[in-house]
Parts: sequence; structure tokens; C-alpha cells
Amino acid sequence: MLNYNRYKRNPVVSYPDREWPNKEIEKAPIWCSVDLRDGNQALIEPMVVEEKIEFFNLLVKLGFKEIEVGFPSASQIEYDFIRQLVDRKLIPDDVVIQVLVQCREHLIERTFESLSGIKKAIVHIYNSTSTLQRDVVFKKDMEAIKQIAIEGTQMVKKYAKDFPGEIILEYSPESFTGTELDYALEVCNAVQREWGSTPENKMIFNLPATVEMNTPNVYADQIEWMNKHFENRDSIILSVHPHNDRGTGVAAAELALLAGADRVEGTLFGNGERTGNVDILNIAYNMLSQGINPNLNIENISEIIEVYERCCKMDVGMRHPYAGKLVFTAFSGSHQDAINKGITAMHERGSKKWEVPYLPIDPSDVGRAYEPIVRINSQSGKGGVAFVMDTYFGYKLPKGMHKEFADVIQVIAEAHGEVSPETIMEKFCEEYLTYKTPREYPFEFTSCKFVDVDENPCGDTLVKLNFKYKGEEKYVEANGNGPIDAVKQALHTETGVNFKILDYSEHALGEGSHAKAAAYVNILDLNTGKATYGVGQSTNITRASVRAVFSALNRLAR
Repeated sequence: MLNYNRYKRNPVVSYPDREWPNKEIEKAPIWCSVDLRDGNQALIEPMVVEEKIEFFNLLVKLGFKEIEVGFPSASQIEYDFIRQLVDRKLIPDDVVIQVLVQCREHLIERTFESLSGIKKAIVHIYNSTSTLQRDVVFKKDMEAIKQIAIEGTQMVKKYAKDFPGEIILEYSPESFTGTELDYALEVCNAVQREWGSTPENKMIFNLPATVEMNTPNVYADQIEWMNKHFENRDSIILSVHPHNDRGTGVAAAELALLAGADRVEGTLFGNGERTGNVDILNIAYNMLSQGINPNLNIENISEIIEVYERCCKMDVGMRHPYAGKLVFTAFSGSHQDAINKGITAMHERGSKKWEVPYLPIDPSDVGRAYEPIVRINSQSGKGGVAFVMDTYFGYKLPKGMHKEFADVIQVIAEAHGEVSPETIMEKFCEEYLTYKTPREYPFEFTSCKFVDVDENPCGDTLVKLNFKYKGEEKYVEANGNGPIDAVKQALHTETGVNFKILDYSEHALGEGSHAKAAAYVNILDLNTGKATYGVGQSTNITRASVRAVFSALNRLAR
């Protein structure tokens, strides 16, 4: 039996005066990316300096004006990264970098050393204030914990005094969601008094859900209570930093904005410790879907994914909101029909507003496309057929082949309606894999042997090829630059066919020592100008490639 009795409920906030439920998000917050610090520390293989620079440049391109770049006092690579940003003049004038540091003087001193030459920076200090951490980690009372925050502020103030650039203080009562509200306020007010922020020179209070401990409405209550009780609220930028332990980080951030937050710290695609930080792109695209300018340049999600996956060495999930490969894909025939009707109605009415069932935004607005998949009928696209061949049967058709084979299935769909995966596979075998009569399919592969030939001016591979042409047995030897080229030369010599290889790809079918290989060849008939794909399969990849050539020649001959 599930041992639920060993867990206790986290307390909610008694706050009947809450106002956030009656509000709406009307504008984008100040965005601060913490990918290069909070996100980077959660990677299996943290980024090296050049990867950090590439990621930093992406964030700048996306329009982030505040970027937390690291913990320079804790890691030489993070210190060196900041120095590279300065020395290579990579920080635009309108971008403010942020650095994190604990409330210890030698670490703060080292942090200010890393900032030399920077005109404006946010120095982010923190200490944990939660009931649990006070008890089991620090073993200190409330007054001692508050004093850590005050002393940290004093030290930043000391080094900021002689710093030639502008320093903005950010303070986080870490584990805020597990801290008594009145005590969190007491600590923050003490920090503010020590720093001396003004409406002209604000400081940042960042209230993190370091661990999500309750439903998003509780976090919103906590944020609104703090927002209404801060001293000198006009001298504060109220920031939130939600994590995603309960899977509600986005909801918590959005409700926090209703509750008065001015700023959101998070990462691209929600990378971070445990289940991650809040996904800034998710919130931004949510705003887009409501007609609100997110103030980020996020029109090309594919480019963002490409840089993210390469630098972070992590994949974006197929069902990840807005970004996953399948989120603009309709598996259901009824969904496909509704989407098509919605798009048609929008065009017929000349509507400038996007209103299409099942698609909250136009995929093209983020550099994507709608793909109807799996339920293949006359309304289905080329991607659907390719998806069936991959998912059901393991054939990863080259992109250029998608339309060619989809056109074949389209004929069946128009005559008979929906086409089952089994029928699709049957037609695939008929079109590409099965030999029929010599009249329709004049080329029949029998066997081949390849020999490596050193220093041969005609090519480094010799093929000894047995085949049938129009029912007649043939044997020919020829040289080429590799097996496929050698086969091409042999066929040209013996039958006169004149073709060019346009594309070639291969992959394993299945796993293990008995797995087959599939090969795809796109050839161009140089006499007629026609092109087509051929497919071959075998336990031997070279033999599969030869079969693919014969398959393509037979399709051209038809």
C-alpha cells in the first residue's frame, strides 16, 4: 500500500483579502534567464566557456535584457566565462548581467573582481530562511539567519562603493515557500533598510519557490501578501523564481504575475535542478496566444531548440508545450477535420484573428507547421504517411521521399477513404520492395561481390555483379568510387542506363545481431530528366544499397 501517511500537508496562507483572482495578465514581465547558472549547474555535463558564449549570444538574440551568467566565486570556468564576455565585448549596452554569490566576504570580493570593466551588473545574494533549513541545515534561530542577510548586504554595499560601474542588489530568501511570511518580510525589510533603495535606484527582491510545496494559488497568496506589506514598495522590483517540483511552475509564475510580481527568473524549456525551473518560453508563448506581446524574439522555435540541445546536451520532449515535435500534430481524424475546417473558415471569412480548433496558436508564428498524422485519409499530409512508416514499421523515409510515397497513398485514400497502416505498408512493399514481371520491372538483382582495388584510376572498388535485365541473365564487372558508384558503372556498361545519384541514406531496421538494414537512393534519369526513390533491405547494408538502386531503376522504367 502506498505509504501516504508519512507525509504531512504544507500549510496554506490564510488570506481572505486576496485580489489576484480578479486580475488578468496584461503585459510581459521583466525576463531574467538563469540558464547559464541555475540551468547549467543542473546539466549532466555543464557547458564549457565557448558553449556558454554561444548560449549567451542566443539569449541576447532572443531579447533577454537581464541574464544571470554564473557563480564566479565558486567556479574558475564561470569566472573565466565572465571575463571572456568582458574582454570580447559581448555584452550589449542594453543587457545587464547578473551574478550569484553567497553572503561571505571572500566570495563577494572575488565576485566583484570578475565584474571589473562591466558598466552595470546585478549582484544576487541569498541565504535560506525556511523553517526546515534553519532547523536541520544551519541550526540557527531566526535572528541569526536574518543577520546573515544583513551582513551580506553590508558587504555588497562595501564593494559597490568603490566599483566604477552601477551595482543593483538582488536578495533572495531562499526556500521562500517554506518560510513563515511575516519572517520573510522581516528579513527582506531589514535588507532593504541596509541597502537604502529608492524609487530611482530600486533593488530586486526575488521570492523563489526553491521547492514547489503547494498548489499555485498558495504561491500567489504568498506573493500578493509580500507585495502589499513591503516597506517602500515603490523602491522594489518584485521578482519570482518558481521551480517545477509539482509540475505547476508555469501556473505558479502566471498567478504570481497576477499577484503583483514585476519580474520572472527562469530558463529555456524549464531546464534546472530536479524537475526544473519555470519554462520562460512556455509563459511567453502563452502570452502570445492571448494577444500579449511577450517582448522576446521567439519566432523561430526550431533554432532555439537546436542551440539548446547542442549546448545543454539535453533533448526537448516530443510533447513539450509549443516546442515538442508532436505538439502541432493531430493524430485523430476528427481533430484533423476540425483543424482543416477551422483554417478554411478563417480564410473564407478573411479573419485576421487566429481561431482554429485544437491549435491555440498558428504554428507558423513560431516557425513550425501543422502536421496531420497517423489517421491517413484524403485530407492527411505527407508527414502522416512518413510517421506511420517510422512508428509502425521502422522505415525512416528521407524527407524528399515523403511526398513521393504520400502521392501513392493519396490515390488510395481518394478512392477508399481512410487508409490503415497495414495497407500503407502493403503498398510500400509493392512500390519499392517487390519484384514483379520483367515487362514492368526490367531490373532484377541476383548477387554481387565487391573487391577493394588500390591505386586504380577507374575507382577504388570493383564490383562483380549478377543480375537479370528484361529476364536475361547478366554478369558484369566494373570499377567505381565506392560500391554504389561501381554498381552504377556496371549497369551503364551492360544496359546503357544513364543515371545520377541525387541522395542516399540508410539505417538499421530493428536491433541486435539479426537486424536488417534499409537503404534509400534517389536517382535521376539523365536521358528523361525524371527522378525517383528506390528502397532496398538486407542483412548487409551494401547489399541493401544495391537493391535500392535496382528498386529506383524499376520505378523509372515504369
